[in-house]
Amino acid sequence: MLGQSPIPPDLQHASRLILVTTADWNAVDGRLTRYSRLGNKWKQVGEAIPVVVGKNGLAWDPKIANGHTNQFPGPVKHEGDGRAPAGILKLSDSFGFENADSVGVQNYLQLTTTSECVDDPKSKHYAHIVNRASIKDVDWNSSEKMRSIDLYRLGVIVSYNMSQTVPGNGSCIFLHIWRGPGQGTAGCTAMLQEKLEEIINWLNSKVPNALLIQLPQPEYQRLKTAWNLP
Repeated sequence: MLGQSPIPPDLQHASRLILVTTADWNAVDGRLTRYSRLGNKWKQVGEAIPVVVGKNGLAWDPKIANGHTNQFPGPVKHEGDGRAPAGILKLSDSFGFENADSVGVQNYLQLTTTSECVDDPKSKHYAHIVNRASIKDVDWNSSEKMRSIDLYRLGVIVSYNMSQTVPGNGSCIFLHIWRGPGQGTAGCTAMLQEKLEEIINWLNSKVPNALLIQLPQPEYQRLKTAWNLP
């Protein structure tokens, strides 16, 4: 089981890591630190920065916690809970309002007026970003119209519940621009725009396999050795 394995496979092969910790499950404010792997050790990159997570704190990714609640006690994420996912998460493309050429990064999604992230669990497009104009059968009643959300001027897609999607487990998780300290999100992790730009440029390097790990401080301390965390 995951809590007893020396190092989870995704983490074992990661070369870069973004670590977010909060004081406890219900805390909104946290710290984000970047690391690069040197051999079997992690080396910090830059300074730790302040971030906010969900307005109600953090909750375990169900793919980690379900069936293992004795190893992973605490809240488990679900749609609409106002919590950011805790656990080991993959990062995907960056996105924003500007066109790709002006941003100057690869794997970038330019948001348009028809870019929507579907948060209706009944939709076959649940938890995915789609171009509404290209969908013939619009089967959702709820979505985030991303181009109309100013805090999405720049962001990174967190690949949460996007592979083997489970309806109701949560959707539309990103790194994005914040409103300020103490002002939590619907379930994303947010920060100053200039710090987000640094992270996107760092992720854009040719070194692959960057992961996001989010944990309350007590869980981080408990799992640090077993997961070989910095």
